[in-house]
Amino acid sequence: MDEELDALSSNDTWVLVPHPSCTNIVESKWVLRVKYLADDTVDHLKACLVAKSYSQLPSLDFHDTFSPVVKASTVRLVISPAMSYQWPLHQLDVKNAFLSGLLTKIVYMEQPPGYADP
Repeated sequence: MDEELDALSSNDTWVLVPHPSCTNIVESKWVLRVKYLADDTVDHLKACLVAKSYSQLPSLDFHDTFSPVVKASTVRLVISPAMSYQWPLHQLDVKNAFLSGLLTKIVYMEQPPGYADP
């Protein structure tokens, strides 16, 4: 969780502001995952801070949703020639890949559970 918060802070993901009145505050939560190695042993634990988008209110603080993830067809397009030419494949994880997206509207989100700055 500390590593995730450090990455969010170093990327200027948010600005801490006083609680605005007459505004919906989107709740947040931690999503925790166990990452495994190829031999099924535990590699590391990963924590991601996410917004509880279901706490947004229609017509007040959302209109569209967007999640910048790769499409399965794109993955197949890359893997297909690799398999045809018997090229070796490797897996990688791009840390903090979602931090490069830009919001066009102001969204207020509560501070992470367990990490509230008074």
